[in-house]
Amino acid sequence: MKNILIINGHEYYKKSKGQLNQTIFEEWERLLKDKFNVETTIVDQGYDVDEEIEKWLRADIIIMQTPIYWFSIPGKFKQYIDQVYMDRIFFKGSDQYGQGGQFTDKQYLLSLTWNAPEAIFDNKEAFYDGRSLDEAMLHLHKMNQYIGMTSLPTFAIYNVVKHTNIEHYKIKLAGHVKEVFDRM
Repeated sequence: MKNILIINGHEYYKKSKGQLNQTIFEEWERLLKDKFNVETTIVDQGYDVDEEIEKWLRADIIIMQTPIYWFSIPGKFKQYIDQVYMDRIFFKGSDQYGQGGQFTDKQYLLSLTWNAPEAIFDNKEAFYDGRSLDEAMLHLHKMNQYIGMTSLPTFAIYNVVKHTNIEHYKIKLAGHVKEVFDRM
């Protein structure tokens, strides 16, 4: 049975309390727990770095549930990564930059909540100039590629402030889980 680590990277702010990310985080766990060994971390509740490293070492798949704040992940989630991605455990030196990742047997999945509308991606007339969602998140993909992991298809929900629809998001997530995880 594969091991999955699900990380909730949300950081609490008055205007963004985290209910949506917590709901999606819990839904990931609910949908996967019968078929996989699931461990979880909620960054905003604190963590022990050594325990987190052990979770990462056990995991076959890491799901990063996070909002996108100002085009990237919240500050506490970035701090978590800075503290947990340890030299000699996650990566080692290499003659070629980016080739020393130690997690070549692991996969990751970005699960993102955006206030941006979906229509701005893959649209040459919109904000991202025709770039896809994954191209907009290239820095996160490269961060995980650097430690050797390969990506699973990204899950994203959009326009979450103006058009929140929890039940639709749960249905969309269930479809994504079926598509990505049922063949494992």
